[in-house]
Amino acid sequence: MSTSCGTGPGPYDLGGRRARLLVVDDEPVFVRLIHQLFSAEHEVFMATSSEQALDICAHSAPDLILLDVVMPGMDGLELCRRLKQLPQAQAIPVIFVTARESLDEETACWAAGGVDFVNKPFNPLTLRNRVNVHLALKFQADRLREMAFVDGLTGIANRRQFEERLELEFRRSRRNGSALALLMIDVDFFKPYNDRYGHQAGDECLRRVASLLKASMSRPGDLAARYGGEEFVFLLPETNEAGARVIAQRLVDAVRQLNLEHLDSAVAAVVTISIGAAVLGPDSSESCRALVTLADAQLYRAKKQGRGRVCCALTPADHDAAAQT
Repeated sequence: MSTSCGTGPGPYDLGGRRARLLVVDDEPVFVRLIHQLFSAEHEVFMATSSEQALDICAHSAPDLILLDVVMPGMDGLELCRRLKQLPQAQAIPVIFVTARESLDEETACWAAGGVDFVNKPFNPLTLRNRVNVHLALKFQADRLREMAFVDGLTGIANRRQFEERLELEFRRSRRNGSALALLMIDVDFFKPYNDRYGHQAGDECLRRVASLLKASMSRPGDLAARYGGEEFVFLLPETNEAGARVIAQRLVDAVRQLNLEHLDSAVAAVVTISIGAAVLGPDSSESCRALVTLADAQLYRAKKQGRGRVCCALTPADHDAAAQT
């Protein structure tokens, strides 16, 4: 069993949580020593086998792993190699702790993917400093990765994150035999809005719409992102055509209810949005790019029909299948 230890404040601002350290070692004396050394600053988890450590990392990835090289069954080197094959564990720094001091073992630790190693018996101050250095580096890298996937103006996901998630959810939907829906969203008459109210007001308008979209993500798999300019996307896994229509209409109504004045709109005296919705059925042979193309075509249709509305369609292949039943 893994256990969580320690109640003291931590040295890192991680949104209200302390850094999570996973100690993987079959020697109780070493585990107790690590607990005493770090529990006041960090949250310490323990695994006494490589298999147990893999399970922990698959469900709740730690921020850093202290890993013994020599263990019964799967050794630390093989565990590290397997961790580096898990998407959720690739960025976790692994510090090897070893009782051997051979050049070959040092080389093996680096080759397996470790970021550092410490020899037993170790100097507690040296181990503490190395752990804190690698935690700081990891948190900086995490922050940079986060910034690379977040839109700077609105604070929601950017197009890069959307495209990666689209590929991921598309593959998942094909494996699970589930529908995948996409909403393409455009702020109506946004250029006239900018011309009348100024670019700062335009930026604030986009932030308000983005905040509403973000608040509408009701499931872990949902994703709202800024696609570019005044255009947004909303990815809805496991959502059929009826569900996509309901959610899209709810968003159209919610943006109207923001009551953001827009006296140069031909739709209403407030800011409105148009939405093109497309759904990839569970048996569709279309690609995820076809989903984007169709959603964009439905958005164009919504604009042609007067804006401030929803237009929705299945992918062409799904339409053909539905017509034959």
